[in-house]
Amino acid sequence: MAVTPHLRPAPGSIPTSPGVYRFRDASGQVIYVGKAKSLRSRLSSYFRDFAGLHPRTQQMVSTAADVDWTIVGTEVEALQLEYSWIKQYNPRFNVKYRDDKSYPYLAVTLNEEFPRVQVMRGAKRKGVRYFGPYSHAWAIRETVDLLLRVFPVRTCSAGVFRGARNSGRPCLLGYIGKCVAPCVGKATPEEHRELADDFCSFLAGDTGRFIRELEARMREAAGEMEYERAARIRDDIEALRAALEKQAVVLPDSTDCDVIAMADDPLEAAAQIFHVRGGRIRGQRGYVVDKVTDAGPAELMRTFLGQLYGAAEGTDESAGTGTAVPREVLVSHEPADPEALAAWLSGHRGSAVDLRVPQRGDKKSLMETVEKNAREALARHKTHRAGDLSTRSRALNEIQEALDLAEAPLRIECYDISNLQGEHVVASMVVFEDGLARKSEYRRFSIRGSGEGDREQHDVAAMYEVVRRRFRRYLEESSRSGEVARMGETGAPGGHRTDDEPSPGKFAYPPNLVVVDGARPQAEAARRALDELGIEDVAVCGLAKRLEEVWLPGDEDPVILPRTGEGLYLLQRLRDEAHRFAIAYHRQKRAKALTGSSLDELPGLGPARRSALIKEFGSVKRLASASAEEIANVPGIGPKLAETVHAHLSGGPAGRGGEGDGASAGDTTDGEGDT
Repeated sequence: MAVTPHLRPAPGSIPTSPGVYRFRDASGQVIYVGKAKSLRSRLSSYFRDFAGLHPRTQQMVSTAADVDWTIVGTEVEALQLEYSWIKQYNPRFNVKYRDDKSYPYLAVTLNEEFPRVQVMRGAKRKGVRYFGPYSHAWAIRETVDLLLRVFPVRTCSAGVFRGARNSGRPCLLGYIGKCVAPCVGKATPEEHRELADDFCSFLAGDTGRFIRELEARMREAAGEMEYERAARIRDDIEALRAALEKQAVVLPDSTDCDVIAMADDPLEAAAQIFHVRGGRIRGQRGYVVDKVTDAGPAELMRTFLGQLYGAAEGTDESAGTGTAVPREVLVSHEPADPEALAAWLSGHRGSAVDLRVPQRGDKKSLMETVEKNAREALARHKTHRAGDLSTRSRALNEIQEALDLAEAPLRIECYDISNLQGEHVVASMVVFEDGLARKSEYRRFSIRGSGEGDREQHDVAAMYEVVRRRFRRYLEESSRSGEVARMGETGAPGGHRTDDEPSPGKFAYPPNLVVVDGARPQAEAARRALDELGIEDVAVCGLAKRLEEVWLPGDEDPVILPRTGEGLYLLQRLRDEAHRFAIAYHRQKRAKALTGSSLDELPGLGPARRSALIKEFGSVKRLASASAEEIANVPGIGPKLAETVHAHLSGGPAGRGGEGDGASAGDTTDGEGDT
C-alpha cells in the first residue's frame, strides 16, 4: 500500500498560511476535511513517512486520489469553514459523534396561535422554545403535571383541540382546571399566550417571582377568610416547589453553563454534557464515537465542541438545530486551539464565551461528577457491545481469519507483565471463553527472575518464564488425570465429569490462543516456551499498544486488523483486562513490602506482640541488635518467645534472617495464586 504518486503536491506548492483542506477519492467525493495553522506543515505530514501513519490515516491517504485546500485569514475562519464542510460533505473518515440515545425535550410551540406544551425529540424547529434535554420522557410529564396547576396551558394535540372547538365542549383537563380551555373561548389568545410566557419564564429560572406572588395571594385570601381559596393556592405553591426539587441546584442562580467531560480508550470515546441554566441542571446528554485516528482528548474535545455547537446560532434555544452557546463552557480537557475555538463560540453566541477547565470550587466538583458519568457511559457502551452474541461470534471469526487459525479461538488466555523499575515483578493471566471474561480462571504469578538489566529484555524473559510455568503445570495436571483435558470433553468447561474422575486442577484446560501484551519479542518468547514443552497446537500472538498491531512469532511484519472491527476490539479488551489484573496484584505486593517486616512470618507472634516489640525498640533493625534478655522484658513476650525472635532476626537455626520480607500472601509454592 502506498501513496498515489499524483496525490503528493509538488514541493513548495503548498502555502504556509492557515486554511482548510479536503481529500477526495477517485470519484471526486470528499472523504476527509481538516484544518491547519500551516497548510504546508500539516499536509506534508501525510506524505513524509507513510509507514509511520496511523492505520486509519494510511487507509484514508491510500483511498484519496486528490487533495485541495482553501486559504483563510484566521484560525477562527478555518474552524468555521471546517465545520461547514464537514456538515456539507459528511466525510467518512472524519470523527462523527453519535448521540447514545434520542433525548426528549420539553417544548412550547410559541409559533402557534395557542401555544402547546409537549414532549419533542429529534431536530429542533424554528419558533419552538425548548427546555432540556431530559433523561426520560416521564420526567417531563411529571414536571408538566405539577406546573399545570399554576400555569394551565394547552397540552392537547391539534386534532383534540379542533374537535373540542367544533363541539363546544373542552376536554377533561379543561374540566379539572389543568387547562384554561382556549378551545371553547374561556381564554383569549392574548391571555393564553401570557400564560405560556409565564410557563417558559418559570422553567427558564425566574422561579422566585411566581412563588412570591402566590404567597402574597394566599395571605390575602386568608386575611379575607377565604380559606378554601387560600388552601388551593397553598397547594399550587407546593406543586411549584416540588417541580423545583426535581432539578438539582448545583451552582449560583446566575450561572448558565455547559459542563462537558470526555472519556476515551484507544478505540472509542464517550462525551457527557450537563446543561446548567440558572444554577440548576436542566438536562444531560451523552455521545459515543468510534475513534478513526489516534487523536487525543484535546483533539476529540475540539471536534466535539464543533459538532455540538456548530448548528447553533445566537442564544435563542429555538434557533438552529444545534445546542445554544451559553456564557460558560466548562470542559474536562483543554481543546486544541482553545483561543480560536473560544472566539468562534463567541461569534456564534454574539457575546463573549468563557471556555476553560475548572480548577476549584463547585464547578470543579460538578466536573468530577460529569467525568464519572462519561466513564460509566463508555463502560456501559463497551459492556453492551461485548454482551451481544452475534458481535462476539463475529469477533472470534475475524481473529480466526486474521491469524489463519484452524478454528475459532473459543478459549483465549492473555498475559501481561507489571513491575516498577524491576522490583516486585508480577504477571497476570486472564481468560476469555466465547468472547466473555471467565474470572474464576484468572491466575497471577510472582516472577522469580532478576529484574536487573534492560527493561525490554527483562519483560521478554518474564513473559517466557510465566508462559513456561503455566503450561508446565498444565502438562503435570493433565498427566495426573490420565489424559489431556480439552474444552468440551470430559472434565473440561461445559463437559460432564463423573464422580470417580479426579477434579481438574487450576491449569488443566489449554487455550486455543495465547495473547501476550507486547510486540514480536514477547510473542516469540511465548512461542519458544511452548515449543520447549512440546506444545504445538496452541496459537500465539502479541498485541502492541502503540498502533494496536498484532504480531505473530517469526513474522517480519505485523497483522493489521480493521481498527473498527470486532476482532481487534476483543483483543484490546483482553489486553486491558490483563493489564488491570497485573497492576492490581503489583500494587498489592508493593504495599505489603512497604508495610511488612521479617516478623510477619514468625509463628506465635501475633499482631499485638509485633506492635509491642516495634513500639519498644522503634524498628526491626534495633530489635535485631537487642539481646534475648532485652526482648523478654517487653510485656507479653516470654523468655522462650524472646529466644525465638532473637534467633529469627539473627539468622540462627530458628529463622532465616528475614528472607520472607514482602512475600505475597496467597501465593502457592509455584508462585501462582487465585484471585
